[in-house]
Amino acid sequence: MNEYLFILPISLALLLGVMSPGPSFLVVANAAMSHSRKKALFISLGMGLGALVFAFLASSGLYILLKAMPALFLVFKICGGLYLCYLAYKIISHAKSPLKQEEKTLTCKEESAYRFFLIGLFTQLSNPKTAIVIGGIFAAFMPENASLFSYALLCFIAFVLDASWYSIVALTLSTKKAQKAYSRYQSYINYLSGGIMGLIGAKLAISA
Repeated sequence: MNEYLFILPISLALLLGVMSPGPSFLVVANAAMSHSRKKALFISLGMGLGALVFAFLASSGLYILLKAMPALFLVFKICGGLYLCYLAYKIISHAKSPLKQEEKTLTCKEESAYRFFLIGLFTQLSNPKTAIVIGGIFAAFMPENASLFSYALLCFIAFVLDASWYSIVALTLSTKKAQKAYSRYQSYINYLSGGIMGLIGAKLAISA
């Protein structure tokens, strides 16, 4: 078992990374308060899959590739920044829309659940710095003789950590108390979260 002890610091670093505020948190929080718990949970699953994809790519050498090819990283940053700006526009454009009670939406329209899952996935993949962070963590803690099972296990852990954390956020912010507070300060919350996300996206694209 000692040969797998390196998984503990990697898991801790991944957990600290996912818990840091960013665009993913804003998207889940907004969905939980303005839409429904189920939709926010589907977004959380999409976030988890995005983390799994980045973990897989990092273990496959994306970290080294992006460091060796700045032009590729440049494209990732511009596309990711523009997508975050698009999300910011969507949030701000619906800043004053009334709170929707959509308890039964997912049973009536399965494509709606799939759409929110994709929002979570694309939001996670829109920030290439996540790939650099995960790749850096792997490079720092991964032993040279790590087995394929170790890489597969870490990809699974990345999925579980991201999906679990954002599910907790979704469950917490989708309570009646949270939605009541959202209804009261809806426009301010949306303008603020949309503005922050727009700034993050613009900074990501401009700094490319």
